[in-house]
Parts: sequence; structure tokens; C-alpha cells
Amino acid sequence: MIRQVRALERTRNGRAIPAVALTAYARPQDRDKALAAGFQWHVGKPVDPEEFVSTIAMLARRFNVRQR
Repeated sequence: MIRQVRALERTRNGRAIPAVALTAYARPQDRDKALAAGFQWHVGKPVDPEEFVSTIAMLARRFNVRQR
């Protein structure tokens, strides 16, 4: 799915949509695959809720995402 999202970005406005891979696959090679596929961050389960919220906030700041 993320590859399709990234392909749409290239055909539309070129602006990247921040994306986090939240997965039970938490090995280093799984992280590498997720990042290579187009995710900006990889979080393995079980996830610490505070850490996950911090990750989302960091990406939102990095990509200058506006809150509604």
C-alpha cells in the first residue's frame, strides 16, 4: 500500500505524506524493508503508547503537518 501512496505523490504534487509502519515484525531486517518501501519510521509491537504518540508528533513537525 505505501508504494502506491508514494507513486501517487509523485504524480500529484510531490509532497510526501508521513507514514509509520506499525507492525509485529520488529527485526532489524523488517525495519529496513519498511523504510525501503517508503515508510519514514518503523515501530514494532508491542508499542509503548507514549512513544508512539511522540513518534507521530515528531513526524508531523518534520513534515510540517497542520492540525485541524
